[in-house]
Amino acid sequence: MFPARLNRILPWIFLATGILALIQLVSMLGKFAAKSGLAAWFLHHRLEIAAGLGVAAAMAWLVVGLGALRRRNRLPKFLSERRWLMDILDRLTNRAELERRLAENSEPIFVDADALAATLKANVVGQDKTCVDVAAQIRRRLALKQRGKPVGVFLFAGPPGVGKTWLGKVLADALGRKLLHFDMTQFSAGGFGATSLFGAAKGYVGSQEYGKLTAALRDTPDAVVLLDEIEKAHSDVHKNFLTAWNDGFITEKSDGKQISTTRAIFILTTNAAIDELSDLSRQYAEDPDELRRAAVGALRGAGFAPEVLNRIDRIFVFDPLAGLDIARVAALEIERMISSYGLTVAEGGIDPEVLFDLMGRQQKIGLQASSRDLTRAIEESIADSLIAAREKGAKAVSLVKGPDGVRAEIAAAPGPAKLKAQEG
Repeated sequence: MFPARLNRILPWIFLATGILALIQLVSMLGKFAAKSGLAAWFLHHRLEIAAGLGVAAAMAWLVVGLGALRRRNRLPKFLSERRWLMDILDRLTNRAELERRLAENSEPIFVDADALAATLKANVVGQDKTCVDVAAQIRRRLALKQRGKPVGVFLFAGPPGVGKTWLGKVLADALGRKLLHFDMTQFSAGGFGATSLFGAAKGYVGSQEYGKLTAALRDTPDAVVLLDEIEKAHSDVHKNFLTAWNDGFITEKSDGKQISTTRAIFILTTNAAIDELSDLSRQYAEDPDELRRAAVGALRGAGFAPEVLNRIDRIFVFDPLAGLDIARVAALEIERMISSYGLTVAEGGIDPEVLFDLMGRQQKIGLQASSRDLTRAIEESIADSLIAAREKGAKAVSLVKGPDGVRAEIAAAPGPAKLKAQEG
């Protein structure tokens, strides 16, 4: 309360200080004139000189005060309507925003699409076509000199566990950009979800701090923003994203500042309409425009708002994992799990029967199957055996399928030369 009152009387304090300074100046000039022989002239015209200096000082303080009021949008209406008082940009648009956009005018960035696609494919199993397409889109959009919108707003759609979230993370790493990862299931409540991401208006709890998203974009405007399971977020949260995707800024509620989104890449993921999207992906595999049209219809039927879909630049439909791709994902998950127990996998140390069984379990679940299901199945199969091997001092293990299930057998750890070759 006190700071607000102080702000209101501060201009008057400045004005009083200016008047006192003016009186001091007049006194000093009088002394100077007396010593220089101009005393008679100065004394004769002292009232005119004092009046002139007073008017000049008052006009200067008036201009400064009106400028401060105008910047705070507290200028009286009878003055704000005077066209001669305001710059044409202040009168007809948001000049501050225009100046900010001009300062942030994006320079083109040239990316090797082939190299980027190769990096993505090397890390994401079973989605080669999508990786190539994503790399091409990124290259085209980063090469634009001027953008009034984000670099891209991409929707990754498809069954759970096929690499949607993982591709977003790999893309951020490949581009050298910070990843801002939000699980949108945590923002399913309207009021709380919106304020948590975009800040709270003045007078409400939390208005002293920026929202999680606005603060992050303020500090790292060129981030990759990964919004997992976007369909789970409340409709109020979706509405707040509309200006971010369409107009190139997002508003922080606590102070009304506009945070630029023109340098960010937004990745949205969804598990909605997976059966229909899988059929459409096969049907329109060679016609991306028709696939987008059909996918928009499917997602709209699954509850996506039209205004959200209209702001998405590209929809990528991920293929379900099948055949050897399931085995590849399973092998990587096994290697990761064994590593988490402080062990390594011997070369060729995974029995093909182990992977074959996991593939069968995954295929029985169908399109709803995910890498999480694989992880759970692997953990159930080998965790106890890995712990036993670790307790025996093992450094490396091989997985063998036996009549009683999968067991981890102690194997010779690879030598230094082989380790160096594997790292290379």
